[in-house]
Amino acid sequence: MRRIDARSLRGLAHPLRMNILEAIEVDGPATSTTLATRLGENTGTISWHLRLLAEHGYLEEDTERGNKRERWWRIPKGATVLDPAEFRDDPETSGALRVYLSHLVERYFSRVRKYLDENWPGEWQSAASLSDWRNLRLTPSQLQSLNDELGAVIDRYIALEPDADNAERIIVQLQSFPQRPEHP
Repeated sequence: MRRIDARSLRGLAHPLRMNILEAIEVDGPATSTTLATRLGENTGTISWHLRLLAEHGYLEEDTERGNKRERWWRIPKGATVLDPAEFRDDPETSGALRVYLSHLVERYFSRVRKYLDENWPGEWQSAASLSDWRNLRLTPSQLQSLNDELGAVIDRYIALEPDADNAERIIVQLQSFPQRPEHP
């Protein structure tokens, strides 16, 4: 597991770098050329951002692919963890945190919108879920326990071998946060 620190958060909090990471997360290892085409940028710009992401540990070179002229990049194994509370009192880093989290929320919304716009067969529509629970009242430690338990369940499913004939890539988005009453 890799924890995001202030320096690496500032290195990540750039829309193009976040788009590069998402493209590699979704479609697998890529070169600067394939990413430039996919993201509508020039190869030199993409290469620079790839090296910066690698410097901060978000990417690594995939030495099993390519050759001396063609460098492939992949996401390193293991989870990356961010604790927003660590950056709360640092004005410089809290700005990078807002950029990063805002981009994540937009990405999450975009994924749901794309799913809704696609015409999935009935069995997939029945199996999918867009759920919202608003009746929980928890302490911070209870919320942490809930998130840990849900993460453990998801980890069990990640470890399963998919049935290649009927498996699709699944996105599970979990957002759990406190909400103050609108009318106290």
